[in-house]
Amino acid sequence: MAATLPSPSRIYLLRHAEAAWAQPGERDFDRPLNEKGYDDAEIVADRAADKGYRPEVLISSTARRCRETTQAVHRAMGLSLDIRYVDQLYNATPEVYLDIIDSQTVGSVMLVGHNPTTEQTLEALIGHDALLRAIPDGFPTAGLAVLDFDHASAGWKLIDFVHD
Repeated sequence: MAATLPSPSRIYLLRHAEAAWAQPGERDFDRPLNEKGYDDAEIVADRAADKGYRPEVLISSTARRCRETTQAVHRAMGLSLDIRYVDQLYNATPEVYLDIIDSQTVGSVMLVGHNPTTEQTLEALIGHDALLRAIPDGFPTAGLAVLDFDHASAGWKLIDFVHD
């Protein structure tokens, strides 16, 4: 699949942290993080902040587990972080994620979303072989892929993968 145009030159793809199972009558959309998820979200957010990772804009799914993961990033990266919540990230295709990324006019963007779409978006950006080398067991909850646009190869490169 073709690489997205380098409007942002850095992309952060963050899969929400581990969520609790749905309670009877509870919608999937409303599932909160479980205790491990809260801990993992804080760990990954702190590790990313310690490495100097800070997007110019963070775009999150409106699902509760994504909003709670976003709150951990917000705490770690500062209150001035520009956060936007977008309904379209819930139950989206990789094309929707790529369109949202492509529509940004900033240098760096973070998406906080869901699997399998987060993993499929990463694969669309770096290719199948690079995906398998980087995360052979799949994109874990609270996993953060950091990609930079490489002008020499005119493509995206995974430069880091942060997880608990």
